[in-house]
Amino acid sequence: MLDLPAQPNSTEERHTAEFLRLKGLAERGMGTAQHSLGFMYASGQGVAQNYELAVAWYRMAAAGGLELAQYNLGVMFQKGQGVAQDYGQAAYWYRRAAEQGYAPAQYNLGWLYAKGQGVPNDVQQALHWFSQAAGQGEPGAQHNLGMMYETGKGVPQDLDAATLWYRRAAEQGYARSQFSLALRSSGVDAVEWFRKAAEQGYAPAQFNLGLRYDKGQDVDQDSAQAVRWYGSAAEQGHASSQFNLALVYDGGHGVARDEALALGWYRRAAEQGHAGAQDNLGVRYEHGQGVERNPVQAAHWYRQAAEQGMPSAQYHLAQLFDAGSGVQNDPEQAAHWYRKAAEQGHLRAQFDLGLRFEGGLGVARDEAQALEWYRRAAHQDYAPAQYMVGALLDRAEHGNPVEATDWFHKAADQGHALAQFELGLRHDCGKGIERDYEAAHFWYLCAARQGHARAQFNLGVMYSAGQGVQRDLLQAYGWLQRAGGAGVGAASSYLKKIAARMEPQLLAQAQGFM
Repeated sequence: MLDLPAQPNSTEERHTAEFLRLKGLAERGMGTAQHSLGFMYASGQGVAQNYELAVAWYRMAAAGGLELAQYNLGVMFQKGQGVAQDYGQAAYWYRRAAEQGYAPAQYNLGWLYAKGQGVPNDVQQALHWFSQAAGQGEPGAQHNLGMMYETGKGVPQDLDAATLWYRRAAEQGYARSQFSLALRSSGVDAVEWFRKAAEQGYAPAQFNLGLRYDKGQDVDQDSAQAVRWYGSAAEQGHASSQFNLALVYDGGHGVARDEALALGWYRRAAEQGHAGAQDNLGVRYEHGQGVERNPVQAAHWYRQAAEQGMPSAQYHLAQLFDAGSGVQNDPEQAAHWYRKAAEQGHLRAQFDLGLRFEGGLGVARDEAQALEWYRRAAHQDYAPAQYMVGALLDRAEHGNPVEATDWFHKAADQGHALAQFELGLRHDCGKGIERDYEAAHFWYLCAARQGHARAQFNLGVMYSAGQGVQRDLLQAYGWLQRAGGAGVGAASSYLKKIAARMEPQLLAQAQGFM
């Protein structure tokens, strides 16, 4: 039998043999072999990775006019691999390949013009080269053309043209275009485009798909699927996914509640600058939730979020300055951050800022400003603010008793005890409203049941006199007894008078309720 030549018995040996074959051809000046040899060095296939040698062989092939080598040499200059990073040289070699019609080079050259790297920033040149590449089916260029038409950058804005280019790239499987197309779609179509991009690992699409499963938007609500997609994006460093994943674990919505896991994701998002996560992390340090209580750390994270303009963090930071917790007590800084949050519509900040202007805490006393901020919170149906608007209008030099009564009524309807008492008093006295003892009794009763001592006293007097309600000495005694226990001094004298009018059996019954 004849002996057959030995065959390479491993991938490495086969690659080595191929390397030797290509090296011989390359040294004889064959451009394609020079390029292939450069690629082997760049990727470490069959030889140790060596960017400098890759550049040397790419340069030989590129000088001979091989467009693929010119493109790859441009990539090496753009990335600074094997050579010093040089966008000008990258643009030079991309142009050499682009002018031969090589679509990836046309696309990359377009990007350099769009960013002004190595060449002047030139939207028209970017448009030209993107169009050249897109016409050849280069999906990245098609996507960029879509963005230019969507934003009207370098071309008249044309949303239909944008959608057309996005779709061409998306149908080739280009994830960014699939995502863009999803954003321009609705219902099931949007979900499917998000899914296509998400399955390719595109984090923004994974986040949006997770969000839809989380909220049950266009799909059946499914927390497990939400966690899956949030998790995929979160592991890639997508901060909003990390934050939402933390919220899911923090609330135990459809998954087992895991405070430690939630804290970990809040921290990862916070460290990337996610304001919501920073605020939540601050809350945990302030109150010792899952971590040792640390007001200094709370102030640190609140400030990080506050300086990004997050109103809840601005409010929380203001509270720390108010209390001198984790930071030095500073009424002016507190007022500063309350204002920042209030100007963004934060309800409690508006109310607290009103309190500061009313009392002159950290700001010059200014009742007009106080009323303005109370009004803003009151218009958000915040009962304490509605009460304060009424109170300021009631005592202002040019006040409006009728409007004050209206605001007291709004707060009273929400169960605000002070407003209920004030409304009872106004019906009792006919101030800013028609005198109505039955209505006065009703509002006193509402406030009294919440423990308002003066309302309890007035209610006892009304039951004693039969004013607005049928006379009932037993009820009168009971309410006056409560008022006296709460510190209303006049209640004791009334109790004595009522006790003197009661039959012994009834008095014993009243005293038995004590």
